[in-house]
Amino acid sequence: MNWLSELKKSALTALWFMFLTFPIMVMKVSTIGSDNTTVYRWKNMVIVGIGAFFLSFVWRWMLERRDRGQSAKSAESQLKLTAQLSGFINQKHVKRPLLAALLVFVILFPFITSLYQTNIMITALIYVMLGLGLNIVVGYGGLLNLGYAAFYMVGAYTYALMFKYMNSFFIEMGWQSGVMFWIALPLAGVVAAAFGILLALPVLRLRGDYLAIVTLAFAEIMKMLATNLDKITLGPSGIPGIPRPWFFGLRMNPMNATKVIYFIIIIIVVLTIIIVKRLENSRIGRAWEAMREDEIACQSMGIDITKAKLTAFSMGAVWAGFAGVIMAAKTTVVNPNSFTVWESVIILCVVVLGGMGSIAGVIVGALIIILMPEYLRAFSEYRMLIFGIVLVLMMIFRPGGLVRKIRKVHKLEEEDA
Repeated sequence: MNWLSELKKSALTALWFMFLTFPIMVMKVSTIGSDNTTVYRWKNMVIVGIGAFFLSFVWRWMLERRDRGQSAKSAESQLKLTAQLSGFINQKHVKRPLLAALLVFVILFPFITSLYQTNIMITALIYVMLGLGLNIVVGYGGLLNLGYAAFYMVGAYTYALMFKYMNSFFIEMGWQSGVMFWIALPLAGVVAAAFGILLALPVLRLRGDYLAIVTLAFAEIMKMLATNLDKITLGPSGIPGIPRPWFFGLRMNPMNATKVIYFIIIIIVVLTIIIVKRLENSRIGRAWEAMREDEIACQSMGIDITKAKLTAFSMGAVWAGFAGVIMAAKTTVVNPNSFTVWESVIILCVVVLGGMGSIAGVIVGALIIILMPEYLRAFSEYRMLIFGIVLVLMMIFRPGGLVRKIRKVHKLEEEDA
């Protein structure tokens, strides 16, 4: 690293930044009174210059260190260290106590924390489920989907419309309204999977940016339909009063209902992890990964690309449908404004930040993206700025995600040969 050259570049950056911020940080115009006076705060200019110089120098040093660390030897050592850490955790005398401690913490969490903390954790777990679903499409299949919130909305509206049009039927049958939750949960998965196939059929020949644009348009179309079909969906005002889950006839206050929803989503998230792990190691999972690496080579090896894409979109949509039902039960109201493009972007950030194709990475990414802004509320004026800076730094210095997926490598020893 040429220190003199880097110092000159940082000095030029500081001067340029001082020039750009001069009207905002230095000049202050007072409009009180008859005469408009301008106060020059030269102290701010010095602070801006020193801060810009220091940050620019540190930034260049970090980039230079990152470039040096991207050698094959460094990458191999990182993978070796990750594999050693994974092997250490998977040992029985380490893995079992960790799982036991995690299980105790998960069970006790809603009882040792407030209702606010439990609601935040439910939201984070919903995004874990959404991230694992999108990971099937993006992480395994390599299909960029920017309209994943549409399937999330399908699941929520499945439960909401069932309550709106079938509540009187359940009352006549003498059943609790909350029973509909248990009917809507699997039904929403089926309906979302059908919409996933409906989206996949016209985009079978698309890939890359074109696929992303079509999926984005699909999400906007679904949102506009929910907004404009006011006779069916009640339009922008949404459908209120959605019942929480019925649990063996117990009458529950909001605190107990929230705890029930928490344990329901914990069970569903665990089942999601098990099923996604099984899918990853299955024949269709191998087909998804082959399609992600090279679609033409995959097809030439005899893999049915059409079937692989249809299953990726439909299986990914199922978990979004489940998450939509849980979200509707948690908030007790569904409206189109809850399913904007920003929701799809957040879910995609969960997958990319955590590590595409990595189940553990998606879980870590969801917890960070959802919990970090909440726990930074003490810095209310700067929390989103801090959050944005963290995301930018992650994408530059850890582009593979927080927890990269480790591929299994089978080595043939000499004595075996």
